[in-house]
Amino acid sequence: MFSHRSKEYKELHQQTVQRLQKFLETENNVFLSPSSGSGVMEATVRNCVERKMLCCITGEFGKRYAEVGESNGKIVERLEAELGKPITQESLDEKLSSVPDVEAVAITYNETSVGLLNPLPKLAKVVKKHGKLLFVDAVSAMGGVELKVDEWKIDVCFASSQKCFGVPPGLAVANVSEEALERSARAKNKGWYFDFKLYEKYQEKESGTHMTPPIPQILALNKELELIEAEGGKHKRLKFCFKRMQKIKEGVEGLGLSLFPQRGYESPTVACVNAPRGISGPEVYERMRGRGFELAKGYGELKERTFRIGNMGHIRPEDIDEMLRTLGEVLR
Repeated sequence: MFSHRSKEYKELHQQTVQRLQKFLETENNVFLSPSSGSGVMEATVRNCVERKMLCCITGEFGKRYAEVGESNGKIVERLEAELGKPITQESLDEKLSSVPDVEAVAITYNETSVGLLNPLPKLAKVVKKHGKLLFVDAVSAMGGVELKVDEWKIDVCFASSQKCFGVPPGLAVANVSEEALERSARAKNKGWYFDFKLYEKYQEKESGTHMTPPIPQILALNKELELIEAEGGKHKRLKFCFKRMQKIKEGVEGLGLSLFPQRGYESPTVACVNAPRGISGPEVYERMRGRGFELAKGYGELKERTFRIGNMGHIRPEDIDEMLRTLGEVLR
């Protein structure tokens, strides 16, 4: 271990930020936050929303964004889709036309609770047509799904280390646009810990953060980004993740099971599987855990009806084969 004010850390910080900028296809600032993704979620509200925002809700984490907004004293408009279905361009356009005074729109790119991927590139165009800031919760998407921050004009896009990057929890990364920083400069009562302008100041002057960062996680993230580059870059990694999810999806369907979300909008990083008749989702989870496989229980309203299979971090194709064989035995 070394000090977060040392030369070694400054070099690590600079290198990690530069790799993230390349990975996210952005020229904007990328900040390293000693928190989970929920910390940056709160930061977007405190730094960039003076009075009113819109939250797009397709599951439990979209609801969390709305709760975070309200807990910070903001007026929160909600656009909620039927469970398992995405937010559409038409519904978002109609909603923004009816509430023109919202300052920002929050979208959960990959809704982990239901295994659904929202059509972010299309939704981003609608948000920008109406001239609003765009916040993207990419916690379970960044590193496993295509993400073009500058091209899609995302103002704040954040993720956690423990999802697709496969690094232990405790670190969040966030792209922050110039417009978001300008809003932060004018914001009142935004607090100190998540002040975007302090992140900018310390990154520019100290090549660091204004508080102690989680150095082990940053070392690990930097190494993971280095490995992705050595493998052939981001798109090769995304292609590999897609193939893994195809294997999971085809294997699950081969066992007579189905995925919960609307066809065509299934998440590439987490499969939300409908539990078969006669056995609950938590039972499937517990039986698989007893056989050495850590899947995930259903979440929120779907807790009893589904179980989830993650496609994040360091999973080999042969691990998926073994998991599917064991799942078949458990179901039989």
